[in-house]
Amino acid sequence: MGKVAVIMGSTSDMPVMQEAIDILEGFDIQVEVDIVSAHRTPEKLFEFSKSAHEKGIQVIIAGAGGAAHLPGMVASMSPLPVIGVPVKSRNSIDGWDSVLSILQMPGGVPVATVALDGAKNAGILAAQIIGSSDKCVLDKILMYKEGLKEKVIEGAKSIKKIK
Repeated sequence: MGKVAVIMGSTSDMPVMQEAIDILEGFDIQVEVDIVSAHRTPEKLFEFSKSAHEKGIQVIIAGAGGAAHLPGMVASMSPLPVIGVPVKSRNSIDGWDSVLSILQMPGGVPVATVALDGAKNAGILAAQIIGSSDKCVLDKILMYKEGLKEKVIEGAKSIKKIK
């Protein structure tokens, strides 16, 4: 099975980032969770970013609010794909500061960016990246997508019954 690191800048990001953890665990993907602050623990950020691939991690999901430097800083030092989750924090400007900080990366330092507080989609994307080379994970993603389709079909049936 694959292994994904879910990191965030602060414990206050955990309620949002839990959605990524939950979806990954649902796909039986091993998850390593940690607090890594770009501004308060830069040494830890450097160590994590430079060594994550040596620990078997395949994808990094990094959530951050406010200035949201964490995903980009990790991506600047790691050879792994990084998915950024902009988190609407209490010191945020409606979350736009976080979205733009993660989205507007310079050429050569990509960060895949999901919607504001979109940790669930970050987890799904990480699983899809792993699933591109792991058939067991791919099969679980196919079943998950089929389940999404079935929910829509059942919802449509229930609406028609109401009429």
